Amino acid sequence: MFFRRARRRKVMLIINLQSPICRLSTIFFMILQWQTILWATDFRSEKAGFSVHFQEDTTSLRILGMYMLPEEMMTCNVLDSNPNSQFNVIVKHGKLEQLDKKSWRWQAPEKEGLTAIKIVKSSPTDSILINVFVMVPVKEVKNDYIGKYKIGKYPLKPAKSGSVYQNPEGFVQVTLENQNTWLSPHFQLKQFLCKQSGGFPQYIVLNERLLLLLERILERTHQAGYPCQTFHIMSGYRTPYYNQLIGNVPNSCHLYGVAADFFIDEHPKDGIMDDLDGNGKSDINDAAILYNIIIQMSEEPWFKRFRGGLAKYGSTSTHGPFVHVDVRGFQARWGK
Repeated sequence: MFFRRARRRKVMLIINLQSPICRLSTIFFMILQWQTILWATDFRSEKAGFSVHFQEDTTSLRILGMYMLPEEMMTCNVLDSNPNSQFNVIVKHGKLEQLDKKSWRWQAPEKEGLTAIKIVKSSPTDSILINVFVMVPVKEVKNDYIGKYKIGKYPLKPAKSGSVYQNPEGFVQVTLENQNTWLSPHFQLKQFLCKQSGGFPQYIVLNERLLLLLERILERTHQAGYPCQTFHIMSGYRTPYYNQLIGNVPNSCHLYGVAADFFIDEHPKDGIMDDLDGNGKSDINDAAILYNIIIQMSEEPWFKRFRGGLAKYGSTSTHGPFVHVDVRGFQARWGK
């Protein structure tokens, strides 16, 4: 459910407050109002009381997805305000080495698939879970396919400068069993699958920073008065094959797992952007509300590491309004 910011109109009503129907109606609407308030406050950002620094990012989210190659090394540092805090790292696979009181080095297992790293604070009890996807190396792509799943061809040379446009070194294997895995507190793996036809397994590319940004946007959207438990990801990863099939630009950020097209779809859940401005229809003005929230965020100092593309789109015969974001590393705006 969401709050509609409707236009105010002057209405004169003559009500018999003593009638049974009126009393029942009053009780009904009071219950409905309390349900709305409770639902709106139900959103939780799901952050731990400490942070974890990995690769080039830092987060306190209680759940995070990470994507690594077989036997790749990763250093994890815990950031906590209390120097006396005690931490423990729990792993089921791979090789773990403790570097100091709050730092560890972990080597991914040789076999592809899903594993996990759990960082636990002893007192007060707290934890962060990292769901690690050990990827299928790109060398497994044979004649544009991994198994029976068509990937297509990435450019021989990067279309643009920057690490984002480097061809992927591996692909996350998505199965019927792991598709519901949480990549962050409010987003699951299955939300970012390519829309091309075919069963499991499928293969995708994802970037951790994209999920960190989506979580921040979701939290800010809730604070702005448009509560939702997740975004409807209209388009996440695209294989080069599918991207060409739909006639998109060959250097799309969707090919590199750093982009998402999304909208709010809470009431009703019908696959179309909700009527956020209360004008009785779903249109580009609703996309503009999300767009403007992100614009305001982009002016804050912390947003610098999330710089990228931002655009809003209206409805067509094939889709409703939506917003595009990506973390390409430099600012780009269109669809203003």
